[in-house]
Amino acid sequence: MNILVLGSGGREHALVWAIRQNPKCDRLFVAPGNAGMGSLARQVDIDILSADAVLEFVAAEAIDFVVIGPEAPLAAGVGDALAAAGILHFGPSAAAAKLESSKSFTKEICDACNAPTAGYGHFTDAEAAKAHIRANGAPIVVKADGLAAGKGVVVAMTEEEALSAIDDMFGGAFGAAGAEVVIEEFMAGEEASFFILSDGKSILPVGTAQDHKRVGDGDTGPNTGGMGAYSPAPVLTTAIQEQVLREIVQPTVDEMARRGTPFKGVLYAGLMIENGYARLVEYNVRFGDPECQVLMMRLGAQILDLLLACAEERLHEITVNWADDHALTVVMAAEGYPGDYKKGTEIRGLSALPETSSQMAFHAGTIERERKILANGGRVLNITARADSLAEARVLAYDMVDQIDWPEGFCRKDIGWRAL
Repeated sequence: MNILVLGSGGREHALVWAIRQNPKCDRLFVAPGNAGMGSLARQVDIDILSADAVLEFVAAEAIDFVVIGPEAPLAAGVGDALAAAGILHFGPSAAAAKLESSKSFTKEICDACNAPTAGYGHFTDAEAAKAHIRANGAPIVVKADGLAAGKGVVVAMTEEEALSAIDDMFGGAFGAAGAEVVIEEFMAGEEASFFILSDGKSILPVGTAQDHKRVGDGDTGPNTGGMGAYSPAPVLTTAIQEQVLREIVQPTVDEMARRGTPFKGVLYAGLMIENGYARLVEYNVRFGDPECQVLMMRLGAQILDLLLACAEERLHEITVNWADDHALTVVMAAEGYPGDYKKGTEIRGLSALPETSSQMAFHAGTIERERKILANGGRVLNITARADSLAEARVLAYDMVDQIDWPEGFCRKDIGWRAL
């Protein structure tokens, strides 16, 4: 098969790495890719938000299957254009992708199918939002309604912090994403991620993970796009997974089908678990980043078979083959992230790192210039390892981190602490 992966982050590097291992994969392309992907796939410079550009490349290279990595092309309708052209692809329609691109839409779906989630209010006016906060007090959660690259959420522990978040969001801190806000009840408990494939009718769980959102050790500092993750997540017991599938995921898939917008792709359910019961925090409609890196490390080549079964609406025929193993990834970020950071700093030592089925440095925000690897983003590298135990995987990952010479970078030193 000729396969095209859209995206340039660590998630897409992990997807490319896993897909490349499958014998069904003949020619593999990635658009636009990053400095770590060149040995795995041919990188192509096309605008992945332009359906016309994607379709033109698909036709020119006789692409059989397109995997859409990030949320932005999904929200832009690239999946719809591929579907209209009869091109097999992985990723939902723009209408179904509203489960991520609009938090108020997700709440509406939860209300319609009685899926357990936090109480909420939806606001288009700053003063009304502030009145709601004053009436309910803190802690409280303020969310930009639209796509904000994982940063449009403020868990406010004080009323003043929540009111300030309203000023930021309506003041344009998150662009159009903050033109509307959702204010939620604060949910106590432990957060974890559950990944489920849906072909519009059938669902298939493909793994659990736990992310580390805060920038600092001990879960301190501002929220980020994710500073590390591990899989599986022990807090998501078999009983809780069954509850989530029964009360949240299958009802959501059924409701989307009832509305004439069936969901085909991966549902990433962010969950809050307390006293053995899970409630939905939010949905994403693509693999998480950095959760994808640990899932791909554990799934390997079979991910292509799973994605194809999803796209071809035959999930009921397939199973996931899990090894009894653990994976952990450490995000290395540019100093200053998630605030202002510098681009263009050189990263040394990467060429000496192992590239095996149990140890990989997945690139996220990197470029190559004059044979040098340079940082080109906030989250730059995902140092990932797999082993028989989480403790062993953690040792392997941090050993790799120690071999990297990048004074302008940093990472959390406690990834995996909840499970360990």
